[in-house]
Amino acid sequence: MTATSDLRDAGVSIWLDDLSRADILSGRLTQLIAERDVTGITTNPTIFATAVEKDPAAYASQLADLKQAGTAPREAALAIVTTDVRAACDVLLPVHERSGGGDGFVSIEVTPEAAHDAQATLVEVRRLRELVDRPNLLVKIPSTDAGVRALEDATAEGSSINMTLLFGLDRYRQVREAYRAGIARAVAAGIDPAGMRSVASFFVSRVDVAVDRRLDAIGGRAAAGLRSLAAVANARLAYAAYEESLTLPDWHTLSAHGAHPQRPLWASTGVKDPAMRDTRYLEELVAPDVVDTVPSATLEALHDHGRIRPDTIRGSYAASRETIDELARIGVSLDEVTSELERAGIDAFGESWGRLVAAIRG
Repeated sequence: MTATSDLRDAGVSIWLDDLSRADILSGRLTQLIAERDVTGITTNPTIFATAVEKDPAAYASQLADLKQAGTAPREAALAIVTTDVRAACDVLLPVHERSGGGDGFVSIEVTPEAAHDAQATLVEVRRLRELVDRPNLLVKIPSTDAGVRALEDATAEGSSINMTLLFGLDRYRQVREAYRAGIARAVAAGIDPAGMRSVASFFVSRVDVAVDRRLDAIGGRAAAGLRSLAAVANARLAYAAYEESLTLPDWHTLSAHGAHPQRPLWASTGVKDPAMRDTRYLEELVAPDVVDTVPSATLEALHDHGRIRPDTIRGSYAASRETIDELARIGVSLDEVTSELERAGIDAFGESWGRLVAAIRG
């Protein structure tokens, strides 16, 4: 038994937050599935930019063909990304089949230009599904106002969606409702929801970074005592909201038609504070039906010295609410922090895509 298998047995799916062509061709991805209990992958433009920058030789042949064909850098970037995602889907297809369609997914993100345009996002979802053409694909949509509307429409069409860049509880409830409404529309249209899946990617470490910066500015013993508590409390309350969604009468009706819940996914699980235990977010956010997206370094740390206890979320709701209340009393509004993080996340998303295009152009 290992910490990764302990996490699996506690009902948590480990999805690698990394991908490169070298990992696919070398067999490393297959090895991680076998030896680290990896059951999915999430990607983003930064991951692909890093892959191209670190190992341009792995992409040289395809890039040469794209250049010969006169492909513009942005379209070439999309070709690189969809090629790797398609190959990763193929590697993970046996996991997808063994899990009855619950795991084995690979996520690919819409481009940043669509982040504030619901119709453009929907068009991109359709295009990415067509380009990758694999049953275990999740299309990532940022959780803006437009993204929430696109989630409902894409779900109503039968698409499996990963809602990303979630920070606040109010936004999460909007995402939760949009997914439910989309499933209801799909059922009404005669689409079988049994083949559809969704996750809500709730970011963790970035919340602590932003809150701790404010606490340090406030200073004093009370502020110091609240450092590095916000992110776990926030995520635990998100799980409480997930549990709440399963008790709603209309969800029971949709479930009877074969609909699956939108699973909570913990993103940004690598710690940013060197004083913090490097596996803390994985260990303190354990509960059934959760997905952990884990960077490669954090995955190896978990395997090496992780200590997993089953269900470290439920039973802590009251303490989590008290943490949020204490932050408010000292002058830190978590709603304000998470709204700022959402805006910053969208900006960073655009910068990451620009970096990927620059790497391709180079």
